[in-house]
Amino acid sequence: MRLQLIAVGRLRKGPEKALVDDYLDRFARTGRGVGLPPVALVEIEAKGAGMAAEAEAIERAVAPGAVVAILDERGRQATSPEFAAQLGRWRDDARDVAFVIGGADGLDAGLRGRADAAFAFGTMVWPHMLIRAMLAEQLYRAASILSGSPYHRT
Repeated sequence: MRLQLIAVGRLRKGPEKALVDDYLDRFARTGRGVGLPPVALVEIEAKGAGMAAEAEAIERAVAPGAVVAILDERGRQATSPEFAAQLGRWRDDARDVAFVIGGADGLDAGLRGRADAAFAFGTMVWPHMLIRAMLAEQLYRAASILSGSPYHRT
């Protein structure tokens, strides 16, 4: 199993990058014990190229045969235990998973339509750079849940 976090844009030094790095490090440590590999962060540069060009670059970055799980405001609002259970099923099925976060304008409709799963962190629109930190935290929380820790204490 391989895990990817594919995101449009680059995080520069700052609080969002510190949060992403911290939670992905925590995930790597906690996930190891439950059979989850570290997350490979792939940043897509597509300055001003538009959503279609971003989608093409994202598609090239997705591991062949991987489940494509997008972060999109129209996606499913899962609880943390539900998200952990889904990650556990993908792990048990030995599926590669690419979590995809679009750019400031969102994701191309074609990429949204091709996605195997779509998750939303509420009905509000969030800055795409902050979504990385939120996803990294939920991945760590999922690994904690799968390891038997109470998820509200992670």
